[in-house]
Amino acid sequence: MVGIVVVTRAALLIARRASTWTVDEHLAGLSPGCVAVDLSSPAQVYCGTARAGLFRSRDSGRNWEPVGRGIDHLMVTAVDVGHAEQADGFGVVYAGTEPSAVFRSDNGGDSWVDLAGLRALPSADTWSFPPRPQTHHVRWIEADVSVADRVFVAIEAGALVRTFDGGRTWRDRVRGGPYDTHTAMTHPFAPGRIYSAAGDGYYESTDAGDSWRSPEDGLKHLYLVGVAVDPADPDTVIVSATDGPGSAYSPRGAEAYVYRKTGVQRWEQSMSGLPAAKGTTVSRFATHAGEPGVIYAANNRGLFRSGDAGRSWKAMDLPW
Repeated sequence: MVGIVVVTRAALLIARRASTWTVDEHLAGLSPGCVAVDLSSPAQVYCGTARAGLFRSRDSGRNWEPVGRGIDHLMVTAVDVGHAEQADGFGVVYAGTEPSAVFRSDNGGDSWVDLAGLRALPSADTWSFPPRPQTHHVRWIEADVSVADRVFVAIEAGALVRTFDGGRTWRDRVRGGPYDTHTAMTHPFAPGRIYSAAGDGYYESTDAGDSWRSPEDGLKHLYLVGVAVDPADPDTVIVSATDGPGSAYSPRGAEAYVYRKTGVQRWEQSMSGLPAAKGTTVSRFATHAGEPGVIYAANNRGLFRSGDAGRSWKAMDLPW
């Protein structure tokens, strides 16, 4: 059976296909905002909500239970599973919150430890989320797919920070690095490389975040939200982009684009098969290691699939 998990503001949607597609709704009214699957135990799924903390499913999303003993905040804004590190038969789980904090679980989500060193970083006093400047949150957690205990954490807004020892110690943002990362990715075929889609543009590092460059030739819109990398080729990158937050998230006023580049080539718009940019919110992407060349894109117009590494797209006919 094939399954797709989509997070919306209203509910968590899980589409399954046997002979036909069916869609089930979960966690309605709790404002789900992030989801992660434990690839070492694929029936184990985690979902963070804005109103009720972190939830876990042990049966591929059919049933959910609240977890989070040790997580101090109800607004869970990011979650990821470290597939390069395991404990008790599960991947190590990291959860981020508002206000900004990161928690780690080594027992499949039963209990959590606060990685408090994050909040002692020198840049922490400058972190601030513009719509609510009195606070800030963890926007994204990327547990490196190749290196155990190496984790990248994006604070909205103010820093992309790192730990190389599973959260015991932290390294602050570096000069020339992204300030407002929305999505970050690593790739199993490119150890040390990290890709950042940020409100301040596109960034790449090839040394695990010690230094950064911004190859933006061809990008006409520099407020980036989503990034995906071809599972078969770490040099083929897709981003979703717009002019700013006002045209990114709300259908009223939205105007969002998808761009693609390979290697040192210029970015080019890759909108074939996607809805017109005007009225379309920024796309969020997903890939799977078992599907080379396949990228999924979700926005307010629906779910789309590319089978040619983002050159073209086709709407998926799901009964939403």
